[in-house]
Amino acid sequence: MPWWPWSSNEEAKKKAPIKWSESLDKTDWTHYTDPRNLLPVVFLTTTIIGGYAFYRSYLRRIPQAALIQAGFWRKRSLFGRVTSVGDGDNFRLFHTPGGRLAGWGWFPGRRVPTERKELQDKTIHIRLAGVDAPELAHFGRPSQPHSQEALDWLTSYILHRRIRAYIYKRDQYDRAVATVYVRRWLLRRDVGLQMLRMGWATVYEAKTGAEFGDLEEKYRRAEKWAKLKRKGMWAGKKKDYESPRDYKNRMGSIT
Repeated sequence: MPWWPWSSNEEAKKKAPIKWSESLDKTDWTHYTDPRNLLPVVFLTTTIIGGYAFYRSYLRRIPQAALIQAGFWRKRSLFGRVTSVGDGDNFRLFHTPGGRLAGWGWFPGRRVPTERKELQDKTIHIRLAGVDAPELAHFGRPSQPHSQEALDWLTSYILHRRIRAYIYKRDQYDRAVATVYVRRWLLRRDVGLQMLRMGWATVYEAKTGAEFGDLEEKYRRAEKWAKLKRKGMWAGKKKDYESPRDYKNRMGSIT
């Protein structure tokens, strides 16, 4: 094999490692900075980030009141189906964000469970804001008069229906205190207001912690009207009446 004096120098150059800084200097960056290539990448990245933020804020299902983000209170509402009614002023909600438009009720994997076992730890406990219904018997305490009628009315009004809850805060029992609306005969009804008008609840009276949104005056007018018309619990004799607040004070409970 012939030997040339310059061959060893060329081979040495080929085998010599290329420095990283030199490879950067030799890279043609115009391909990456070309608007025709850069703009689609920016658009795709922005779309992915925006889509994820939208999902977290509007389409992610919230299984319990304790998991509601702090920024949601007083700013957001929850849409879902009522799965059970436990008392005259509270119930359980299965959150279905986006409703039927997001596939709830018809898309595979997006159904509201019906079995109690399936619903365990998957519902938000809602407390109606601004109203107080007669107390059922629990914790060894007797029930108040009209407590069953209040429960029956609320059950017939909202059970298995889709409602929207405008949430204010989480109370000491891990319930979301909320003004709740339901559609009845195509009309949007405030559930708490209707309870007051029917005489199955009173305006919530407490020194602190009462929540009404901007509806307190409207609620008080509804209670006054129910008293005047002797609706529901107001139909009996005044001397036999004990408000839910007075009952709770007497029994030493706060709900």
